Amino acid sequence: MVLMKMYEIVEAYLGSAIKNDVVTVPAYFVDSQRQATKDVGVIAGLNVMRIINESTAAAIAYGLDKKATSVGEKNVLIFNLGGGTFDVSLLTIEEGIFEVKATAGDTHLGGEDFDNKMVNHFVQEFKRKNKKDISGNPRALRRLRTACERAKRTLSSTAHPLIAC
Repeated sequence: MVLMKMYEIVEAYLGSAIKNDVVTVPAYFVDSQRQATKDVGVIAGLNVMRIINESTAAAIAYGLDKKATSVGEKNVLIFNLGGGTFDVSLLTIEEGIFEVKATAGDTHLGGEDFDNKMVNHFVQEFKRKNKKDISGNPRALRRLRTACERAKRTLSSTAHPLIAC
């Protein structure tokens, strides 16, 4: 149902019917998971032409944007850091041709891991500066985690986010 609804939204946005589809999956998906994803697409009424990695799709979008201005071969490394996973793809782009050199993923590394490290770091910093341990205070930890998540997102657009301890 979700795929069909997304399909309807895209067709309405484009103002025309979609005949062929490319579906993205996490880089760590094995062949059986890729096939299951394709099967779900077919059940939803999609004409799935290809299954590609999410990070590869990002590289393709990057390459399409740069195609007119770039000359020669470009090596592109795409990172996709999700909440609980990390994917990476290495591609070569030359004259509109994309060649995937390598792709990999880690299901045990993601944004939550960074959040946890940041929270632990700032708990220790607070303890060092204020001589007070907040590790047993759920409310303080919740507020600190929210501040760390906000700082992590801010790093996407600025080099120095501020987290007050």
